[in-house]
Amino acid sequence: MDGHVGKFMESVGSIFSGGDVLPWCDRDIIAGFESEIAEATNEEQKSDSLMRLSWALVHSRQPEDVNRGIGMLQASLDRSSSPLQMKEKLYLLAVGHYRTGDYTRSRQLLERCLEIQPDWRQALTLQRLVEEKTRRDGMIGMAIITGAFGLVGLVAGGIIAAASSSSSKKK
Repeated sequence: MDGHVGKFMESVGSIFSGGDVLPWCDRDIIAGFESEIAEATNEEQKSDSLMRLSWALVHSRQPEDVNRGIGMLQASLDRSSSPLQMKEKLYLLAVGHYRTGDYTRSRQLLERCLEIQPDWRQALTLQRLVEEKTRRDGMIGMAIITGAFGLVGLVAGGIIAAASSSSSKKK
């Protein structure tokens, strides 16, 4: 168990080291937290282990893990007993939605986090990542649309030129 917690802490620590990259979590860490839940002897240990597992799942590279983490967090959201716990769960949900590409939902959850603690660095960092990703995806989308219109214009021009050439040969 200590080995898994150590890897977990290293991964969490990476977000505080000044980098803006969200940490990733390996399958062996997830398996360790699943074992930790099974070995929990009381509700407090189980609850703490479930939060660590949720964290690991939404930081996984596997989409099915991320979706599982989102589901666990969503189901436990109503059982949040303090603003701190609510803020943590909202943030992890925002991470999960960011990982799945649902930037609108991620942004909404981050806004709720920042209502609880407006200066929370992790949430502000993720909010910036969401905005950058949204802006970058918007630019890519515009380039695709522009390219598609250019292609349509090129094809239409080719058809018109062929039709003109054909009709001028008939005269």
